[in-house]
Amino acid sequence: MELIKWESYFMKKGGRRHDDVYAFSRYIPMSVDKARKLIDQIRWRSYEETLMILELMPYRTCYPIFKLIYSAAANASHNKRFKKADLVIVKAEVNKGATMKKLKPRARGRSYMIKRPTCHINLIVRDMSYFADFRNFMRGLSKSDQIKVVRGLQSELFYITD
Repeated sequence: MELIKWESYFMKKGGRRHDDVYAFSRYIPMSVDKARKLIDQIRWRSYEETLMILELMPYRTCYPIFKLIYSAAANASHNKRFKKADLVIVKAEVNKGATMKKLKPRARGRSYMIKRPTCHINLIVRDMSYFADFRNFMRGLSKSDQIKVVRGLQSELFYITD
């Protein structure tokens, strides 16, 4: 039986969850668009799969993102005793940072502005082992029953995932 993508239904608006680990990286010297190109490919993937993807991509922007994900996983395993194999990147967003500006001397005493963009990356990693029993229960249901269960949890018992 095929499972529906129900994890996104349980993204809590505002507040922090106890099974989430947060990592922030600020003022990374790269363009927002270049970072978003990579972040879009690793969202909702497991930790191990993400590391493989980032190691094999030929872009310069992979290394700072790789370091951030590795740091988030290290925090999860040390602070909250999560297994790295159960971690999934739930939310990853890239925001524009300050632009570093330098003046480059040119001919005849003129100068040109060099603008170096920076970005901020916010990452949320979640331990999905909490949802293992729920997944097994959902596998036995038909697709329409799965949707009913998810909608029921959304409307009545949203706090069970907190």
